[in-house]
Amino acid sequence: MSIEFRQKCAFALLVPTSMGIRITPANGQPVHCSSSFRMDVTSAETNVASVASYLGLPVKVLTALVKGSPIARMIRDNLAGRHITCEATEVEQGGPWGYRHQINIADSGLGSRGPRVWNDRAGEVGRTLSVADFDLDRIFGQEGVQIVHLSGLIGALSPETSKFCLELARAAKKHGTRISFDLNHRASFWKNRERELREMFLEIAGISDILVGNEEDFQLCLGIEGPEAGGKDLAAKIESFRVMIDRAKQAFPSTSVFATTLREVVSTNCHRWGAIMAEGSHWHVVEPREITVLDRIGGGDGFVGGMLYAVLRGWEPEKWVQFGWATGALVTTLETDYAQPADEEQIWSIWKGNARVKR
Repeated sequence: MSIEFRQKCAFALLVPTSMGIRITPANGQPVHCSSSFRMDVTSAETNVASVASYLGLPVKVLTALVKGSPIARMIRDNLAGRHITCEATEVEQGGPWGYRHQINIADSGLGSRGPRVWNDRAGEVGRTLSVADFDLDRIFGQEGVQIVHLSGLIGALSPETSKFCLELARAAKKHGTRISFDLNHRASFWKNRERELREMFLEIAGISDILVGNEEDFQLCLGIEGPEAGGKDLAAKIESFRVMIDRAKQAFPSTSVFATTLREVVSTNCHRWGAIMAEGSHWHVVEPREITVLDRIGGGDGFVGGMLYAVLRGWEPEKWVQFGWATGALVTTLETDYAQPADEEQIWSIWKGNARVKR
């Protein structure tokens, strides 16, 4: 990406998303045992975008909101507080049984009790996202975007959002915007839509610059042949990913970056966290190391957000995976499922293992 292109772009990062709320019991308690809950604005894609927005880069969200909804107001205010520009189409609720925002009910787990998440997405307004609601020539051609980040969750949410993401990718390619695609396979979203979604995912992946996903994502979303079954230890997982990506490189020669996180759960609050990234012919591996976890939700999105921030800043590739690892680790220490870094120094201190007090 040339300096001239960066300078003419109004936005460093653009994400399409379906917004909702996340309800979490206090003090790591189970949902069914709790009477006190914390409510936060959430979406996987804005989790990714928050790293760049908190660190000062201009970020934009494209979404759909329920007109007049107090939750929609909460979402707008939250995004503004995260320094994210929100461009949204407003949809009439249509009465009590009409549209609403998704609800994510999350038990974070504690110690030996693992997390449990219940997603309630009936009537989700984000399923109506349409290319007709946004002027893509203005967004990509006049305003300008350095990277558009797409998620397989939005791509598979509905036939409308599938078309929306595909048209976003095509417009981005046309205007020279780089494309990041996190495959994020969800079996329930793909049910009875396998052929349609496979074609759409393959087209987006074929023009993407950055692909993120684990072995299962690459196999189920893109049909990349998986490696032979191996051990379950992390070394075997790293080698399996290398085999998978070597095959993916042949299928998607225009993609320059492939990445995934590595996680071994010791207990709910103690994980071994790592990452692996292929950049061109170079491999960058962060060997898993122990981190303390308050809430694991959002760690993977934090990794992607940190990696994209490092790419946007023009750092050398080795730092992309390091910064991504550290932002993912940061998210797991927060009550929100998105990163809120104070500054770059805080992230690099996490990478260096420096948890000393700063005065």
